[in-house]
Amino acid sequence: MRTMTASTTQCLLKLIDEEYTLDDYKGGVPRWCTGCGDNAILASIQRLCRDEHLPPEKTVFVSGIGCSSRLPHYMHTYGFHGLHGRALPVAEGIKLRRPDLHVFVITGDGDCCSIGTAHWIHAIRYNMNMTVLMHDNGIYGLTKNQASPTSPQGLKSNTTPRGAHLEPINPVSVTLGIRNASFVAQAVDWIPEMLHDIIAEAFHHKGFSFVRVLQRCPEYLDHRFDEWVQDPDRMLLLHHQDGVKIGSNLSSIYRNQEEHDPSNRNRAREIASTYDPMPVGVLYRNPDMSCYEDLRKPDRLYTPDVVKAVLEKEFDKFTIHPAG
Repeated sequence: MRTMTASTTQCLLKLIDEEYTLDDYKGGVPRWCTGCGDNAILASIQRLCRDEHLPPEKTVFVSGIGCSSRLPHYMHTYGFHGLHGRALPVAEGIKLRRPDLHVFVITGDGDCCSIGTAHWIHAIRYNMNMTVLMHDNGIYGLTKNQASPTSPQGLKSNTTPRGAHLEPINPVSVTLGIRNASFVAQAVDWIPEMLHDIIAEAFHHKGFSFVRVLQRCPEYLDHRFDEWVQDPDRMLLLHHQDGVKIGSNLSSIYRNQEEHDPSNRNRAREIASTYDPMPVGVLYRNPDMSCYEDLRKPDRLYTPDVVKAVLEKEFDKFTIHPAG
């Protein structure tokens, strides 16, 4: 039996005693509008990080462009605020080289479902272990009121002054249509208990966890979800032992519920296609789907020391040493 040194014992005790508070994950002061659903999503994420004791130095948030994509600035973790629609390939690169990190992707309905569509579809195929939160307010808010791919038909905006001609796409149905999809869920910003629990289920799933969060935009689409917010009977809460459990407090308000087995993909597709009542919960989960990073797992972690050693070895090939 190997005897532990004093330093090893101290390190283990530190790991056991490590406790984090919400303040440990708070970065800059959010600059979203009052009433913006992004605030509720941020609060749920910070709660998750605290509850799971995620080390900030082992956690990274990657985003594209949009109101929602400012979120990495408000987390006291590593973050990458990238290009429009390009959050997923950046996150995949991080996960491929540093599988030890907890990777979260923050994207919006325009960022994900428009310019980033190709990356989104293939990220589902790759099924890399990351938690993807798509903030869906149905409008381009950062660039001031343009219709997005999920905008309701007939919406008048700066780019559709006569009303949007096309029906919106359904990101949940699209994700379920990809063969390698392994985790698909839908949440809303006005039921914070379910929002937190759904994100937690997504985090614990090994694979590409896709969560569409329907959120309110008080500036440009302030009344879009009023009918569902004001009438709990128009919501459909999904629960299951392999999904989200619903507490008695929520059950007293939201009586319209369904015990849905998330392994039933056909039923998940049926539920995803409905909009009224609006489904909330885990629609599909397949824990047996292989992750791409496991299929081509690197033989070593590319830590800063490893990268430095590799670079120095390459530079030495081209070093010119003085004669004599």
